[in-house]
Amino acid sequence: MRTFRFAHATIFLSLLLPLLFAHAASAQTQDDNILPVTEAYKLGTDANTPGTLKLHWTIAPDYYLYRGRMKFTAGPGVTLGEAQLPPGEKHDDPYLGPVETYHHGVDASLPYTVAPGTTRLRVDVQYQGCHEVEPKICYPPHTEHLDLPLPADAAPSSATGNGLGNALQQLGGGVPAGTQSAPLPPEQAFRFTAVAQDPQHLLLRWTMPKDYYVYRDHIALRLKDAGGLKLGAPAWPAGGVVHQDAQLGPVTVYFGDLELPVAIEGDTAGHHRLTLEASFLGCQDGGVCYPLMTRDVTVDLQGGAAANGGAAPGAPTATSTGDASNIAAASPAGPLQTSLFTALLLALGGGLILNLMPCVLPVLSLKAVGLLESGESPARRRRHALAYTAGVLASFAALGLGILVLRSAGHALGWGTQLQQPLLVAVLACVIFALGLSMSGVVQFGATLGNVGGTLANRGGAAGDFFTGVLAVVVASPCTAPFMGSALAYAFAAPALDALLVFLALGVGLALPFLAVAFIPALARWLPKPGRWMETLKQVLAFPMYLTAAWLAWVLANQRGADAVGLLLVAMVLLALVLWWFERSRGRGPLRYVLTAALALAVLAPLYLLAHMPAATAGTIAAQQGTVPYSAAKLAELRAADTPVFVDMTADWCITCKANEHAVLDGAAFRAALERAGAVYMKGDWTNEDPAITAFLQRYHSPGVPLYVVFPKGGGAGRQLPTVLTTTLVERALAEAAR
Repeated sequence: MRTFRFAHATIFLSLLLPLLFAHAASAQTQDDNILPVTEAYKLGTDANTPGTLKLHWTIAPDYYLYRGRMKFTAGPGVTLGEAQLPPGEKHDDPYLGPVETYHHGVDASLPYTVAPGTTRLRVDVQYQGCHEVEPKICYPPHTEHLDLPLPADAAPSSATGNGLGNALQQLGGGVPAGTQSAPLPPEQAFRFTAVAQDPQHLLLRWTMPKDYYVYRDHIALRLKDAGGLKLGAPAWPAGGVVHQDAQLGPVTVYFGDLELPVAIEGDTAGHHRLTLEASFLGCQDGGVCYPLMTRDVTVDLQGGAAANGGAAPGAPTATSTGDASNIAAASPAGPLQTSLFTALLLALGGGLILNLMPCVLPVLSLKAVGLLESGESPARRRRHALAYTAGVLASFAALGLGILVLRSAGHALGWGTQLQQPLLVAVLACVIFALGLSMSGVVQFGATLGNVGGTLANRGGAAGDFFTGVLAVVVASPCTAPFMGSALAYAFAAPALDALLVFLALGVGLALPFLAVAFIPALARWLPKPGRWMETLKQVLAFPMYLTAAWLAWVLANQRGADAVGLLLVAMVLLALVLWWFERSRGRGPLRYVLTAALALAVLAPLYLLAHMPAATAGTIAAQQGTVPYSAAKLAELRAADTPVFVDMTADWCITCKANEHAVLDGAAFRAALERAGAVYMKGDWTNEDPAITAFLQRYHSPGVPLYVVFPKGGGAGRQLPTVLTTTLVERALAEAAR
């Protein structure tokens, strides 16, 4: 992967801003003892049998192939059926979990049909394998492009079987002219399987050949004879395609493989197997649409599934990407077991405590100065507080609506995840830095410090107070106060109206101190009288702003490396230049605005380059001594070995996480407790997006980080700890896990 090397940045006080970057080329070396992939796995083909492509791999000694990593993609005019593969040798891979592998050699049969006029059999064959002795390496997935002549008597034929034409119906009529291939039987076109990730979560999978799809909104799921258990709302994955259907209009469909996580609502303790009924509609793109299909699947809640129809003998069971289905731990109680009234109280309390968190305090200093500047006028204090509250509530409402929209579209979103985007981190650092310069007196944005933003200042104090509230919500996102975790978990799973009420309750809690001071005269009398000392206070309060910007730069360094921090520093220097010139040139005519705009555009150049930088190649957690980087497979391995595990899901932008680390997790007492319990300390880094960690958070109904789960020896359920830790709490949890 290419890396950016920050080499030089020279600033001229003019319109020219040259930035020179050098790209470092990466070199790869290959061990002389490792065979090339095509020699380690020699692929032979036999296309002499009409309708069947035979494949044979000759596998070199000390090498093996993964059965589940074989994929076959049809070329133009070719439609593939289900590949027939023999069962492989089963073993537990340290990274992939339970897998099947082949040694020495393997034969496969690949049925196919061809469209009229097709003369060549073009198929892409992808496979992956490893060298199992020193030096132990795994090859990346390798694809061979086959281009074979068809046998002389291989006329285009139908793979549908007798009577399928009467069973299939197109939503708009018969099979259209120009259809590329005859339709497959429904059992081959739509393979359906299911597996239990744990006793409370199922993973459903539809496997379809090229050019086949299912309708998202025409999938119906239910449990049969489940004794009061029911399915939750499916977590629709990204990757759906908006398709213009002739009868239904614009609809969302899924091509290829669809993996759909679904939670089970209710206590599954007395159930070992469940029967799931799935009904769905699907079509061949440009061909026929199938009647409603219904499949029953019997699911083993300890991990495993048996599908009704279409499964080839020995076919692997669907498993979740980046997750292990054999983790023997039940999920905790769902968040909706909390009542709405309780969730609102928790949200109100959490929002109130959020005022004391270090990520919010720098912005609150803006509001504090605004209230002090209002003097003894009750009307001015009320205007300050109401405008600030409006900004806080509007921001929380917008955040809640955005989460609901993304949730309905099947996307996963957590509290604070916007700080996983490096560009947003850099922009926020620049905004905080600009506010610090304002408080230091470099530039004045308006009559009071509450007026944030140059153009907003002209609208009066209310606009500044409003956008101070907006900024408070933005910087509050990395923090999780006590009581917030349960409230947010409820909001992320509750109906839309209830979720919005919870977010608004959080906003009321955050704004409550300023509302109290503004509307309760007894509290207002505690405010000191304005004076010259306030200018000194402004300048002193600028330094928490600068520290916040420095913290954001540190977060950016862990996301994109030192080069990104260099670009951020260039952007900050240019921003300081813009603000200095803006203040210096007051009253100099319209030309000042032209130069100010030109300098402001220059600030965007380093931010643009930063947005296109690749992710850092090495994580910080892997280098920490005494910790194991999180992976579902490794967690399953430790649990199978009867080892207690302390799982810590964290992120560099999470202030609560860092506070817990400093107070508890980095201390000698915690290390001693781990040693006494014989436990492993496993950390997951969510600083950047990570689907495996997102899946773990969803399993425990956590809206974000931090999340702490202690898994006991003996295979019991994991115990979720509060978001704010104490040494006594953690020591007790580890001691119980070791029993």
